[in-house]
Amino acid sequence: MLTAEEHIVELPFWSGRIKLEPLSGGLSNESFIVTDGRGKYVARYGHDIAVHHVVRTREAELSRVAADLGISPRLHFSGDGVMIFDFIEGHTFGADDLKTNLERGVDIVKRVHTEMHQKVRGPGYLFWVWHVLRDYAHLLRQSEMSPPDLERLMAIAAVLEKDAGEPRICICHSDLLAANFVDDGHKLWLIDWEYGAFGNVWFDMGNMAAISDFDRQEETQLLESYLGHPATEIAWRRFDAMRCAANLRETLWGMVSEQHLELDIDYQAYTAEQLAGFEKSYTGYLQRYRD
Repeated sequence: MLTAEEHIVELPFWSGRIKLEPLSGGLSNESFIVTDGRGKYVARYGHDIAVHHVVRTREAELSRVAADLGISPRLHFSGDGVMIFDFIEGHTFGADDLKTNLERGVDIVKRVHTEMHQKVRGPGYLFWVWHVLRDYAHLLRQSEMSPPDLERLMAIAAVLEKDAGEPRICICHSDLLAANFVDDGHKLWLIDWEYGAFGNVWFDMGNMAAISDFDRQEETQLLESYLGHPATEIAWRRFDAMRCAANLRETLWGMVSEQHLELDIDYQAYTAEQLAGFEKSYTGYLQRYRD
Protein backbone atom coordinates (compact mmCIF):
# COMPACT_ATOMS: atom_id res chain seq x y z
CA MET A 1 0.00 0.00 0.00
CA LEU A 2 1.29 3.45 -0.92
CA THR A 3 2.08 5.93 1.83
CA ALA A 4 0.38 9.33 1.77
CA GLU A 5 3.57 10.89 0.40
CA GLU A 6 3.88 8.32 -2.38
CA HIS A 7 0.24 8.70 -3.30
CA ILE A 8 0.57 12.49 -3.54
CA VAL A 9 3.81 12.38 -5.53
CA GLU A 10 2.30 10.07 -8.16
CA LEU A 11 -0.57 12.42 -9.02
CA PRO A 12 -0.43 13.84 -12.60
CA PHE A 13 -1.10 17.36 -11.27
CA TRP A 14 2.55 18.27 -10.63
CA SER A 15 4.97 20.05 -12.94
CA GLY A 16 8.72 19.41 -12.71
CA ARG A 17 10.52 18.30 -9.59
CA ILE A 18 8.51 18.35 -6.38
CA LYS A 19 9.37 18.69 -2.74
CA LEU A 20 7.15 17.59 0.17
CA GLU A 21 7.26 18.93 3.72
CA PRO A 22 4.94 17.61 6.45
CA LEU A 23 2.44 20.16 7.73
CA SER A 24 1.40 19.65 11.34
CA GLY A 25 -1.97 20.32 12.91
CA GLY A 26 -4.46 17.87 11.40
CA LEU A 27 -6.20 15.44 13.74
CA SER A 28 -7.90 13.28 11.10
CA ASN A 29 -5.80 13.64 7.94
CA GLU A 30 -2.22 14.18 6.80
CA SER A 31 -1.14 17.43 5.17
CA PHE A 32 1.97 18.50 3.27
CA ILE A 33 3.42 21.64 1.76
CA VAL A 34 4.32 20.73 -1.81
CA THR A 35 6.54 22.81 -4.06
CA ASP A 36 6.78 22.10 -7.79
CA GLY A 37 7.87 23.99 -10.88
CA ARG A 38 4.82 26.28 -10.77
CA GLY A 39 4.55 27.21 -7.11
CA LYS A 40 3.68 26.12 -3.60
CA TYR A 41 0.60 24.15 -2.56
CA VAL A 42 -0.98 22.33 0.36
CA ALA A 43 -1.88 18.68 -0.25
CA ARG A 44 -4.32 17.09 2.23
CA TYR A 45 -4.55 13.30 2.29
CA GLY A 46 -7.51 11.51 3.80
CA HIS A 47 -10.51 9.45 2.68
CA ASP A 48 -14.09 9.52 3.94
CA ILE A 49 -14.38 8.88 7.69
CA ALA A 50 -17.78 7.29 8.22
CA VAL A 51 -17.62 7.37 12.03
CA HIS A 52 -17.11 11.15 11.91
CA HIS A 53 -19.55 11.83 9.06
CA VAL A 54 -16.69 13.14 6.92
CA VAL A 55 -17.51 13.04 3.20
CA ARG A 56 -14.68 14.30 1.03
CA THR A 57 -16.90 15.20 -1.94
CA ARG A 58 -18.84 17.51 0.36
CA GLU A 59 -15.59 18.99 1.68
CA ALA A 60 -14.37 19.59 -1.87
CA GLU A 61 -17.62 21.28 -2.94
CA LEU A 62 -17.60 23.67 0.02
CA SER A 63 -13.89 24.33 -0.49
CA ARG A 64 -14.61 25.22 -4.14
CA VAL A 65 -17.44 27.59 -3.21
CA ALA A 66 -15.45 29.25 -0.43
CA ALA A 67 -12.55 29.76 -2.84
CA ASP A 68 -14.86 31.27 -5.48
CA LEU A 69 -16.00 33.78 -2.86
CA GLY A 70 -12.43 34.60 -1.78
CA ILE A 71 -12.99 33.11 1.67
CA SER A 72 -10.62 30.14 1.25
CA PRO A 73 -7.60 29.35 -0.97
CA ARG A 74 -8.17 27.92 -4.43
CA LEU A 75 -8.83 24.19 -4.75
CA HIS A 76 -6.87 22.83 -7.73
CA PHE A 77 -7.51 19.10 -7.47
CA SER A 78 -9.72 16.67 -5.57
CA GLY A 79 -9.69 12.91 -5.96
CA ASP A 80 -8.24 9.62 -4.71
CA GLY A 81 -8.17 10.91 -1.15
CA VAL A 82 -6.15 14.02 -2.02
CA MET A 83 -7.06 17.69 -2.18
CA ILE A 84 -4.57 20.25 -3.47
CA PHE A 85 -4.93 23.92 -2.51
CA ASP A 86 -2.94 27.09 -3.02
CA PHE A 87 -0.53 27.61 -0.15
CA ILE A 88 -1.20 30.84 1.76
CA GLU A 89 1.94 32.53 3.00
CA GLY A 90 0.82 33.94 6.31
CA HIS A 91 0.34 33.60 10.03
CA THR A 92 -1.80 30.74 11.31
CA PHE A 93 -3.81 31.98 14.26
CA GLY A 94 -3.63 30.71 17.80
CA ALA A 95 -6.42 31.32 20.29
CA ASP A 96 -5.00 34.69 21.39
CA ASP A 97 -4.70 35.84 17.76
CA LEU A 98 -8.36 35.01 17.15
CA LYS A 99 -9.42 36.90 20.26
CA THR A 100 -7.49 40.03 19.27
CA ASN A 101 -8.77 39.83 15.68
CA LEU A 102 -12.29 38.82 16.64
CA GLU A 103 -14.19 41.26 14.42
CA ARG A 104 -12.22 40.10 11.38
CA GLY A 105 -12.93 36.49 12.28
CA VAL A 106 -16.63 37.19 12.75
CA ASP A 107 -16.80 39.05 9.43
CA ILE A 108 -15.52 36.06 7.46
CA VAL A 109 -17.83 33.65 9.32
CA LYS A 110 -20.81 35.93 8.56
CA ARG A 111 -19.88 35.72 4.88
CA VAL A 112 -19.99 31.92 5.14
CA HIS A 113 -23.45 32.11 6.71
CA THR A 114 -24.93 34.64 4.29
CA GLU A 115 -23.27 33.93 0.92
CA MET A 116 -22.24 30.30 0.50
CA HIS A 117 -25.70 28.74 0.30
CA GLN A 118 -26.29 30.63 -2.96
CA LYS A 119 -23.48 28.78 -4.74
CA VAL A 120 -23.37 25.29 -3.23
CA ARG A 121 -24.38 22.48 -5.60
CA GLY A 122 -25.27 18.85 -5.02
CA PRO A 123 -26.80 17.10 -1.99
CA GLY A 124 -27.68 19.31 0.96
CA TYR A 125 -25.49 17.66 3.59
CA LEU A 126 -26.25 18.46 7.22
CA PHE A 127 -24.03 18.90 10.28
CA TRP A 128 -26.49 18.66 13.18
CA VAL A 129 -24.64 18.51 16.45
CA TRP A 130 -27.43 16.70 18.34
CA HIS A 131 -27.56 13.95 15.71
CA VAL A 132 -23.76 13.74 15.72
CA LEU A 133 -23.73 13.30 19.50
CA ARG A 134 -26.43 10.61 19.38
CA ASP A 135 -24.61 8.76 16.61
CA TYR A 136 -21.31 8.91 18.52
CA ALA A 137 -23.05 7.58 21.62
CA HIS A 138 -24.60 4.71 19.66
CA LEU A 139 -21.16 3.82 18.28
CA LEU A 140 -19.50 4.01 21.69
CA ARG A 141 -22.16 1.84 23.34
CA GLN A 142 -21.29 -0.93 20.87
CA SER A 143 -17.68 -0.93 22.04
CA GLU A 144 -16.22 -3.11 24.76
CA MET A 145 -14.60 0.07 26.05
CA SER A 146 -17.72 2.24 26.28
CA PRO A 147 -16.90 5.34 28.38
CA PRO A 148 -18.35 5.01 31.90
CA ASP A 149 -19.68 8.60 31.91
CA LEU A 150 -21.41 8.37 28.54
CA GLU A 151 -25.01 8.16 29.75
CA ARG A 152 -24.62 11.21 32.01
CA LEU A 153 -23.16 13.19 29.11
CA MET A 154 -25.99 12.19 26.78
CA ALA A 155 -28.61 13.09 29.39
CA ILE A 156 -27.03 16.54 29.56
CA ALA A 157 -27.06 16.74 25.75
CA ALA A 158 -30.82 16.09 25.72
CA VAL A 159 -31.39 19.04 28.08
CA LEU A 160 -29.08 21.31 26.08
CA GLU A 161 -30.90 20.44 22.87
CA LYS A 162 -34.18 21.68 24.35
CA ASP A 163 -32.53 24.81 25.74
CA ALA A 164 -30.92 25.65 22.39
CA GLY A 165 -34.30 26.57 20.92
CA GLU A 166 -35.20 27.02 17.28
CA PRO A 167 -32.26 26.80 14.86
CA ARG A 168 -31.18 29.26 12.22
CA ILE A 169 -30.03 27.11 9.30
CA CYS A 170 -27.39 28.07 6.74
CA ILE A 171 -24.03 26.81 5.51
CA CYS A 172 -21.76 26.54 8.56
CA HIS A 173 -18.07 25.74 8.93
CA SER A 174 -18.56 23.67 12.11
CA ASP A 175 -14.86 23.57 13.04
CA LEU A 176 -13.89 27.15 13.89
CA LEU A 177 -10.70 26.55 15.83
CA ALA A 178 -8.21 29.39 15.67
CA ALA A 179 -5.76 27.40 13.51
CA ASN A 180 -8.28 27.45 10.66
CA PHE A 181 -7.81 31.21 10.30
CA VAL A 182 -4.74 32.36 8.34
CA ASP A 183 -3.67 36.01 8.03
CA ASP A 184 -1.54 36.78 4.94
CA GLY A 185 -0.89 40.35 6.09
CA HIS A 186 -3.62 41.76 3.85
CA LYS A 187 -6.65 39.57 4.41
CA LEU A 188 -7.90 36.75 6.58
CA TRP A 189 -8.58 33.30 5.12
CA LEU A 190 -10.70 30.47 6.49
CA ILE A 191 -9.53 26.93 5.71
CA ASP A 192 -10.51 23.26 6.29
CA TRP A 193 -14.09 22.41 5.30
CA GLU A 194 -13.98 18.85 6.62
CA TYR A 195 -17.11 19.34 8.73
CA GLY A 196 -18.74 22.10 6.69
CA ALA A 197 -22.42 21.60 5.81
CA PHE A 198 -25.84 23.11 6.38
CA GLY A 199 -26.12 23.64 10.10
CA ASN A 200 -27.11 25.98 12.92
CA VAL A 201 -25.57 29.46 13.17
CA TRP A 202 -25.54 29.13 16.96
CA PHE A 203 -23.30 26.07 16.79
CA ASP A 204 -20.65 27.96 14.81
CA MET A 205 -20.69 30.74 17.41
CA GLY A 206 -20.55 28.32 20.33
CA ASN A 207 -17.88 26.25 18.61
CA MET A 208 -15.71 29.31 17.99
CA ALA A 209 -15.86 30.30 21.66
CA ALA A 210 -15.49 26.78 23.07
CA ILE A 211 -12.42 25.67 21.14
CA SER A 212 -10.49 28.89 21.90
CA ASP A 213 -11.79 29.07 25.51
CA PHE A 214 -13.35 32.54 25.37
CA ASP A 215 -14.11 34.27 28.64
CA ARG A 216 -17.43 36.08 29.19
CA GLN A 217 -16.12 39.42 27.95
CA GLU A 218 -14.83 37.80 24.76
CA GLU A 219 -18.12 35.96 24.29
CA THR A 220 -19.97 39.26 24.65
CA GLN A 221 -17.76 40.82 21.99
CA LEU A 222 -18.31 37.79 19.74
CA LEU A 223 -22.11 37.94 19.99
CA GLU A 224 -22.37 41.71 19.67
CA SER A 225 -20.08 41.69 16.65
CA TYR A 226 -22.06 38.90 14.99
CA LEU A 227 -25.55 40.17 15.83
CA GLY A 228 -24.83 43.87 15.42
CA HIS A 229 -26.45 44.64 18.78
CA PRO A 230 -26.34 43.41 22.40
CA ALA A 231 -27.50 39.84 22.79
CA THR A 232 -30.91 39.23 24.31
CA GLU A 233 -31.46 36.78 27.16
CA ILE A 234 -32.81 34.24 24.65
CA ALA A 235 -29.77 34.67 22.42
CA TRP A 236 -27.44 34.15 25.36
CA ARG A 237 -29.29 30.97 26.36
CA ARG A 238 -28.99 29.54 22.86
CA PHE A 239 -25.34 30.50 22.61
CA ASP A 240 -24.46 29.04 26.01
CA ALA A 241 -26.23 25.77 25.22
CA MET A 242 -24.36 25.47 21.94
CA ARG A 243 -21.04 26.36 23.57
CA CYS A 244 -21.52 23.40 25.90
CA ALA A 245 -22.59 21.24 22.95
CA ALA A 246 -19.44 22.22 21.06
CA ASN A 247 -17.21 21.10 23.93
CA LEU A 248 -19.26 17.91 24.28
CA ARG A 249 -19.00 17.15 20.58
CA GLU A 250 -15.20 17.52 20.73
CA THR A 251 -15.15 15.19 23.75
CA LEU A 252 -17.10 12.43 22.04
CA TRP A 253 -15.16 13.02 18.82
CA GLY A 254 -12.03 12.23 20.81
CA MET A 255 -13.57 9.12 22.37
CA VAL A 256 -14.57 7.79 18.94
CA SER A 257 -11.18 8.67 17.47
CA GLU A 258 -9.39 6.73 20.22
CA GLN A 259 -11.10 3.58 18.95
CA HIS A 260 -11.32 4.17 15.19
CA LEU A 261 -8.50 6.42 13.93
CA GLU A 262 -4.94 5.22 13.48
CA LEU A 263 -2.93 8.41 13.07
CA ASP A 264 0.02 9.04 15.39
CA ILE A 265 -1.97 11.36 17.67
CA ASP A 266 -2.70 11.13 21.39
CA TYR A 267 -6.48 11.06 21.15
CA GLN A 268 -6.81 10.13 24.82
CA ALA A 269 -5.12 13.37 25.82
CA TYR A 270 -7.36 15.28 23.42
CA THR A 271 -10.46 13.67 24.92
CA ALA A 272 -9.35 14.53 28.45
CA GLU A 273 -8.67 18.15 27.48
CA GLN A 274 -12.05 18.54 25.79
CA LEU A 275 -13.92 16.84 28.63
CA ALA A 276 -12.35 19.28 31.09
CA GLY A 277 -13.48 22.13 28.83
CA PHE A 278 -17.00 20.73 28.74
CA GLU A 279 -17.22 20.33 32.52
CA LYS A 280 -16.05 23.92 32.94
CA SER A 281 -18.55 25.34 30.43
CA TYR A 282 -21.40 23.19 31.76
CA THR A 283 -20.70 24.25 35.34
CA GLY A 284 -21.05 27.85 34.21
CA TYR A 285 -24.24 26.94 32.37
CA LEU A 286 -25.79 25.43 35.49
CA GLN A 287 -24.86 28.47 37.55
CA ARG A 288 -26.61 30.77 35.06
CA TYR A 289 -29.71 28.78 34.24
CA ARG A 290 -30.36 26.01 36.78
CA ASP A 291 -29.71 27.51 40.21
